[in-house]
Amino acid sequence: MAKKKKDKVKPQLLKGFRDYPPAEQIAREEMIGRVREVFELMGFLPLQTASLEFAEALLGPHYSQDSLNELFGFQGPDKVEMALRYEFTLSLARYVASNPELALPFRRYQYGNVWRVDKPGPGRFREFMQFDIDIVGTQNLLADSEIIAAMVTTFEHLNISNFKVRYSNRKILNGLIEYAGISAETGPDVMRVIDKLEKQGREAVIRELGPGRVDQSGDKIPGVGLPAKQIDQIEQFLEIAMSKDGDPLERAEKLLGNIEESETGLQELRKIHDILNAMSIDRSKTEVDLTIVRGLGYYTGPVFETSLLDLPDYGSVFSGGRYDNLVDRFLGRSVPAVGSSIGIDRLLAALIELKALDLKDSTSQVLVTVMDRERLADYLKILHDLREAGIPSEIYSGDTKNLTKQIKYGDKVGIPFAVIAGSDEFDSGKVTVKNLEAGRIKAQQTQDREEWLKAEEIQETIQMSELITYLKKHLERD
Repeated sequence: MAKKKKDKVKPQLLKGFRDYPPAEQIAREEMIGRVREVFELMGFLPLQTASLEFAEALLGPHYSQDSLNELFGFQGPDKVEMALRYEFTLSLARYVASNPELALPFRRYQYGNVWRVDKPGPGRFREFMQFDIDIVGTQNLLADSEIIAAMVTTFEHLNISNFKVRYSNRKILNGLIEYAGISAETGPDVMRVIDKLEKQGREAVIRELGPGRVDQSGDKIPGVGLPAKQIDQIEQFLEIAMSKDGDPLERAEKLLGNIEESETGLQELRKIHDILNAMSIDRSKTEVDLTIVRGLGYYTGPVFETSLLDLPDYGSVFSGGRYDNLVDRFLGRSVPAVGSSIGIDRLLAALIELKALDLKDSTSQVLVTVMDRERLADYLKILHDLREAGIPSEIYSGDTKNLTKQIKYGDKVGIPFAVIAGSDEFDSGKVTVKNLEAGRIKAQQTQDREEWLKAEEIQETIQMSELITYLKKHLERD
C-alpha cells in the first residue's frame, strides 16, 4: 500500500509579525552597535529582563484601557496568568524593587523585542524591538539632562544631523488641568487627546475633547465630553504652546504661573536648559515644546520626544520622560526614575531612507573560491590566514566547481573581494584577487564586457605572501 502523502504546510507569517532578511538584520545590528557604544560611553549598564511577566505586574493603573487591550496575555503552567512584556519600563521597575542591593542611581540600557496586540499597518507590527535607557533612584534634574544628552549624542553618532529633541513637563499639563477645573479622573483622558496634536492636528484634538470626531477611515472616535469653557481654556494653552514667537516658558507662565505645579514644571525646564548648555549640547538640537505630553499615564515630570526633520511623517523615534511612582507598585514607596526609548524598527527604516546605513547581504569581505578540490587543504589554509588576520571570510561550500558560478554567488550576496587560485597559482606561490565591488560598479557604467575586463583594479595577480597586506589595504580604502 502506498504511503499517504503528507499535506504541505503553507509558509506564512502570523498577522502583524515579520521576518528580517540578512541585509536588514545586518544594518539593524550595526545601528544597535552604534547606539550601545553611546550608552556605554555615558556609563549605562546592560540589563536583560524576562520576556514574560505576571499579568498583574503589567495591568497597572497607569495604563489606559487601549494599552491593556494590547497585551498578549494567556494562562501558563500551574494556571498562572501571564503576558508578554508590553515595554521594558514595568520590567525595570520590578527588577529594581526585587534587588534592594542595587547601587543607586542605577543607569541601565536594555534592548530586545516587545509585543502588543496592535492593529497591523504600514510600519506597525505586533512584535518589534525597543532600546531603552533609564536612570533610577534620583530626582536630580541632572539625570533628566543626561537622558536628553544621550538622545542628542546618539543621533550624532548615527551620522544624522537634521533632528530635534523637544522636551516639556507633565507638571505644566497637570497645572493646566487644574486651571481649567477638570477633574483628576478626566485629566489623563485630556492628556491622551492632547498627545495626538502632532499627528491629528489642532482641530481634531478640539473635537475629541468635546463630543468626538470621525477619523479618516470613517471610524467614530468618542470624545472626552468637556464643556465649551474648559475646551476654550485648553485652546488658550495650545495657542501659547504652538506659537513660535518669544520664550514659550514666559508665555506659559503668564497663563499658568499662579498654579503651583505648573510653576514647578516651568522652573524644572529652565534648570534642564541651563544644564544642557553647561554640558555643551548643541543648542540647535534641543528645544522646549509645551505640546509634548507622552501618552502613558505614569509620567510625572519632564518628557521628551525626538523628530527627524527630513522625515516628519515618521513621528517620534526616541522618546520618554520622568516616572517617579512606577516602582511604588512593587515596593510601596516612591523610587524616582527617568528614561527614554528608541523604536528600533522605525529608526532603522528612517536611517535606510536617509542613506545613513548601507544594506549588505553578507558579513564576509572575502570569498575564497575552490577551483581544484584536490587542493582543498591549500584553500582552507588561505581561509585560516584571512580569519586569523581579522578579515571576515568564507569559503565557497556549494557543489559546483564552475568558477563563474562561484563568482556570481559572491556578487549576489555583495562580498567585496574573491580570492582565486588553481594548481598553477599554488605551485608558483601566487593568487588572483578579484575586486567584485569594483566590478559591480564598472558593470553599471559600461555594457562592453571587453572594456569591463580591461578595467583597472577589477582583478590582480599577486604573491601569496602579500595577500593579507593587499586585502587590508584595499578594504580600508573602500
